[in-house]
Amino acid sequence: MQNISFQPFIIGVAGGSGSGKSTVSQQVLASFGAEMVSVVMQDDYYCDQTHLTPEVRRQQNYDHPQAFDWPLLVQHVQALRNGETIAMPEYDFTRDNRSDRTIPVKPAPVIVIEGLFALYDEDLRNMMSLKIFVDTASDIRFIRRMQRDITERGRSVESVVGQYLDTVRPMHKQFIEPTKRNADLIIPHGANGPAVDMITTKVASVIGQLKRP
Repeated sequence: MQNISFQPFIIGVAGGSGSGKSTVSQQVLASFGAEMVSVVMQDDYYCDQTHLTPEVRRQQNYDHPQAFDWPLLVQHVQALRNGETIAMPEYDFTRDNRSDRTIPVKPAPVIVIEGLFALYDEDLRNMMSLKIFVDTASDIRFIRRMQRDITERGRSVESVVGQYLDTVRPMHKQFIEPTKRNADLIIPHGANGPAVDMITTKVASVIGQLKRP
């Protein structure tokens, strides 16, 4: 555990699949470095599914809030706030299950929580200093999702389209889109430059205040 004399500035970055959440998170990280910014990926907190067969795993609804291990995610964010390093799980999307590895995440002045449902859980929201929703047109999000799932996750076009129609699109409308109401800032047209610049300016101000004697 590290002794910290400040409360970390926690940013929640939510939005639909392919909206540009990672672009926002990575820009903040690139602007200030790993010593100042730690990123917690909600995608890595999908529930452990070791007890299910590969066929059953593939059929699960990964765009529903119940697909995530909320107690572990909240516990880990609380630990980071307390100056503790966490062992973030690593999710293997090619196996639809957690891998055997974990990812060490150290406490930092700025903590970014990125995920579809980053603004969904009240306990998580209550720890955030800034809540962001990245709003992007559905056709753009679908194209980005298809490109990612085919190139990075070994999916077929048919499986991506089927999943989008069966769960991604309806779950976005039912659960993700409404979390815009919880946002302090809604970024239109994806991770556009001026909006990201505004966010990094705010983070720079927070970090600057921490460095003052």
